[in-house]
Amino acid sequence: MDAVEEIKGRLAIEDVVGEYVQLKRAGTNWKGLSPFSSERTPSFVVSPEKQIWHDFSSGRGGDMFSFVMEMEGLDFRQTLELLARKAGVDLEQFRGARGGTNAKVKERAYEALELATKFYQVQFSGSKLALEYVFKKRQFTKETALTWQLGYAPNNGSALIDFLKSKKFTEDEIKAAGLTARAYRGGMQDMFRGRLMIPLADGQGRAIGFTARQLTDDKNAPKYINTPQTILYDKSRHVYGLHLAKESIRKSKYAVITEGNLDVIMSHQAGVKQVVATAGTALTEQHLKALSRLTPDIRLSFDADKAGINATERAIPIASKVGVSLSIITIPSGKDPDELIKQDLAIWQEIIEQPKYALDWLIDRYEQALDLSSAVGKRQFSDVLLPIVRSLSDSVEQDHYLNTIAQRTSVSKEALVTKMNQKAGDVAKQLKQHRQDIPQLDHATIEYNKAQDHFMCLMLMHPPLRDNLSQLDITMFAREPAQELFDFLRQHPDFSGKPAELKDMVQSLSDYVKILVLQYEELYRGLEPLELKYEASRLRNRLVEQYVKHEKQNLIAGLGHADEATTAELLARVKQLDALLKEAKGG
Repeated sequence: MDAVEEIKGRLAIEDVVGEYVQLKRAGTNWKGLSPFSSERTPSFVVSPEKQIWHDFSSGRGGDMFSFVMEMEGLDFRQTLELLARKAGVDLEQFRGARGGTNAKVKERAYEALELATKFYQVQFSGSKLALEYVFKKRQFTKETALTWQLGYAPNNGSALIDFLKSKKFTEDEIKAAGLTARAYRGGMQDMFRGRLMIPLADGQGRAIGFTARQLTDDKNAPKYINTPQTILYDKSRHVYGLHLAKESIRKSKYAVITEGNLDVIMSHQAGVKQVVATAGTALTEQHLKALSRLTPDIRLSFDADKAGINATERAIPIASKVGVSLSIITIPSGKDPDELIKQDLAIWQEIIEQPKYALDWLIDRYEQALDLSSAVGKRQFSDVLLPIVRSLSDSVEQDHYLNTIAQRTSVSKEALVTKMNQKAGDVAKQLKQHRQDIPQLDHATIEYNKAQDHFMCLMLMHPPLRDNLSQLDITMFAREPAQELFDFLRQHPDFSGKPAELKDMVQSLSDYVKILVLQYEELYRGLEPLELKYEASRLRNRLVEQYVKHEKQNLIAGLGHADEATTAELLARVKQLDALLKEAKGG
């Protein structure tokens, strides 16, 4: 299970599914055509938040592992190995004698980093150099320094290592936390020395690494040093400040990304807290996916130098793939956010509220950079922009930008559409061919499974409707998860319906409950109680009808070779089924 969670943590379910199904964003979820049926209206839903998929047309659903198993015809072990390769996970660390140690290694790394953070904070209080830099030069308050746990690494070869060893940490454990470096003459020394220490935290606020900023002008040393890749820290995934910014991001409904950690801290100190950073690395797909769980509105505030502009250009197609709305914040006079906030907070507050949509920004920039009167310039212009336009989920927006590009280049819209659709057509053809290879379920089974799941979704989410359970029997449910949940709800009629509580009580139902919650959100959210009551009654009767029909077919098959006594028993059972059906319809 540890390997499964590691893979799920590294791969986004929408990416895994997106290799087989063309998906488009629909609110917080993604939708596409079912790969299991020949439908024309998308009813296949992927929920990144819940890490599950559900196909409303066939009633199938599950996590990324079950999806790949369905699509590729693989068993679980084969699927685990396939997804592990895709995620870059070494399964050996989870196998054999070492299998149970990975979680312990992570926990010890967390403990070492927590102690290191406190150690650096104590050292900070006694460093005149660090105190002057933080409070005088950067103008941070004491409260800010405490909130962000700023510290100082003493310029001593092994001060932190010696401290952690005194707390019973081994050299291997300290190294695994990313706190050591090889000394010039061999042996271990502290990774960070004589620098301001800025802890890097995960979404729960636990330290997973550090950014260390130079405090003296040394041209032979880098200004910033980050923790290397460790079992806890991955710079391509970590969003600096997210644990302190996420509530403000939810409330403001947008996120601002800056280049520097200290820019983030200053903005938060000034009261603008929906701001995060990418901690010294280029913006990645994983960064945007982490933020997209909170908001689809992402605003970039990078330095207006060549490197910042290039970083912005690279981010636009990534944002198109992730499905977020990316816009650009332009800081006047080429200042960085930290400088602007100190000079005039009102301007910072104003410009982050007036971003320019990234695609408009990109069109303007390339129009200035290329000769659009030449064939080469027009080709280059369209090469850059058409893939982004093709990725837009809104047809009106797509049409708008096709017209814009046609106008700027004096090229017909038809020629642009032809060029844009060439590659898209190839992809669609491949996906269609793949769907033809997937085995189809019979219609009756699909409808029976859907009725069971829809009924159980209402029973889970609306406790007042559970009187319907008394008229049913566990044998009326064909699939094991539905049977298990049915039994659980009958034994716990007052259960609140909260999936998190159910997960703790019945671990095996975790994915099934997530699917039911997704079904409820898609099908029943917003309905009045009376409508829900009618729907529950309708589904209950449908389950009874399907069950009775199935049982009668079996009884009829048995009558052909039954003796007199057995025939009487079978006919008595038919009467029982008829009474059951009549009772359900009258209930």
